[in-house]
Amino acid sequence: MINKLSEFLKYLASRKKDDGERIPALDQLSTDLGINRAALREQVAVARALGLVSVKPRVGMRRLTYSFTPALQQSLGYAILRDRTNFEKYSDLRTHVESAYFHEAVKRLEPKDIEELKLLLERAWEKLRGTPTKIPHQEHRDLHILMYKRLDNIFVTGILEAYWEAYEAVELNIFTDYAYLTEVWSYHTHIVEAIERKEYDEAHQILLNHTTLITVRPN
Repeated sequence: MINKLSEFLKYLASRKKDDGERIPALDQLSTDLGINRAALREQVAVARALGLVSVKPRVGMRRLTYSFTPALQQSLGYAILRDRTNFEKYSDLRTHVESAYFHEAVKRLEPKDIEELKLLLERAWEKLRGTPTKIPHQEHRDLHILMYKRLDNIFVTGILEAYWEAYEAVELNIFTDYAYLTEVWSYHTHIVEAIERKEYDEAHQILLNHTTLITVRPN
């Protein structure tokens, strides 16, 4: 696997300086790496798509903090365009990942994280009960991501973040059945309440019940 990486990716991985480091111009890199400029441009384009570097006018190229999410977004987005049912398959993966890491994740939450979860609940219910009613999609996304915030695992985080990007891509974020949405947020409320009481097994079971809703939502 490592042997199949491009020269530019190997170069990025070998750098020992902090993220945000400025990368030399293409002419210099072409000479240093011993590859022609055209091939190097292609390799840089791949690195940009993977979220490994940024390239801006007058700023140049800089290395970014590694995230698993951009690579997943590219691949998953393509898969969903090819076959819409791939979203359901990825959703099933996300459900298993959330379940597997739930106890480890929520036990690491700090008091300020619990307060932030409660604030998201409050904002969501305000939107649902307001006039006009608003869909609390951002709160939905933020709540699920926040529960796994303290995990020291960038790959779990990437899987979850890519799911919510796909969720928006298939337009589930504009789903408007009010009864369904209120049921979803009732589950969220009970999950957070159980986490706050440190009743993690109960919270986990509620989460599992909650994740089945997407499979039975009204059309």
